[in-house]
Amino acid sequence: MQSLGTTVSVVGGGVGVVTEGVKAGIAGLMSLAAQGSALPTEGGGVFSITFNQDYSSLGVGTRIGYRLYSLSTLDKLELICDNGNEDTCIVERLFSSSLVAVVSLSSPRKLKVCHFKKNSEICNYSYPNTILGVKLNRARLVVCLEESLYIHNIRDMKVLHTIRDTPPNPTGLCALSISNENCFLAYPGSNTIGQVQIFDAQNLQAKIMIPAHDSPLAAISFNASGTKIATASEKGTVIRVFSVGEGARLHELRRGMKRCATIFSLAFSPDSLFLCASSNTETVHVFRLEEIKETRPPVVEEQQGLMGWMTKAVSASASYLPTPVADMMSQGRAFATVTLPFQGVRNVCAIATLSLPHRIQKQTRVLVASMDGYLYVYSLNTSEGGDCTLIKQHRLDGNEGGPTTGECTGASTATPGPYPGAAKKTEPAAHTDGGGGGEGTYAGVLRGPASVMTEADKMSEMAAACESPPKSVLKFDDESEFPPV
Repeated sequence: MQSLGTTVSVVGGGVGVVTEGVKAGIAGLMSLAAQGSALPTEGGGVFSITFNQDYSSLGVGTRIGYRLYSLSTLDKLELICDNGNEDTCIVERLFSSSLVAVVSLSSPRKLKVCHFKKNSEICNYSYPNTILGVKLNRARLVVCLEESLYIHNIRDMKVLHTIRDTPPNPTGLCALSISNENCFLAYPGSNTIGQVQIFDAQNLQAKIMIPAHDSPLAAISFNASGTKIATASEKGTVIRVFSVGEGARLHELRRGMKRCATIFSLAFSPDSLFLCASSNTETVHVFRLEEIKETRPPVVEEQQGLMGWMTKAVSASASYLPTPVADMMSQGRAFATVTLPFQGVRNVCAIATLSLPHRIQKQTRVLVASMDGYLYVYSLNTSEGGDCTLIKQHRLDGNEGGPTTGECTGASTATPGPYPGAAKKTEPAAHTDGGGGGEGTYAGVLRGPASVMTEADKMSEMAAACESPPKSVLKFDDESEFPPV
């Protein structure tokens, strides 16, 4: 088993050469970063914004580091980590654990897995090209490159499988189910049409190819149980929901009719009853996913008069309509809508249940985190739908309160490559902890304010974070463990 305290290279030959693919990948990352506006603080331009797997926290990668916010309450955005280490273009937190996967713009081929509360680096891996996406659940960590995917066992970060020669995927589009029972990975099966390849990341085998759209894919997302997947194409007018098991189409939803749009994100509600979609327009659409029941059509009492005649006429004429027109008439429309105060700015949406001050019952809210440096919280009437009202607007520059749990400011001793995209060539060497040999060199102990973590500590932290449900141990010296009576 590969030690967690090592710097591991998964590069296959030709290390240290800046290829055209690497340059293109870096250019792509810079282009994505340039689409967002700067934060309202000096030098704090936003490179990435991501919700964690259960929408309980938000990660923000900036030109000066990364921040993590807790979304447990609506009243206040709680800053739990402010790491001013280096420019961060990807930050992914594993549920509510202390493990976070980080990629910097200065070293876009290196992935670091860190314990942010102890400000310690657990391990880092280098790849042959720019890392465009990272996805985590309690069993797997997936790294997406433009034409390949690496699947790691998250407990020891061992590379279990590599999917090579995938269709060109310059945006790093992929999705990983958060379910332990249905641990599926989805990625584009073509760069010319909207095919979705479903891969069983637990048993490491291809599962099914779903022909979802005529145009290339723009967004994909699993529901919480990993049984459904939502897709959108580059055209952006129709969103479809499929069964992961059989690939059957369950829902077809129309975002709009007059104009195409670039879909930025799709997100199911935790109960899979709703699906939201954000784009480069000012509108976020929320669809209600009615349960499909395979029953005989109910017998409806025949209406009399003019209304009865019109109903018969419409029903009879439907069979003569062209198939595209009939399909469009049968597509679901938005149940609720959010009108954003901007358009054209990259953003990510979610439907979450949040606690309200002085109330026990949680409320369903639509969250929109934007590259302009704000988190917008909207109400959602789950019974009536309609227009969603803006409730809160939080700044993502840390001005609403300092870190409350686990200061993680400070520098790591990890050294970026001599130029963007360069991977430092390493030779196989024995580990200083007496472990077995392997490619890479021992990472050593971080200097500065970082905590010292032994190999046993790192193994313990990785194992505890991957437990489901996670282990929780009461700390008698921590007042936050004991809520007021």
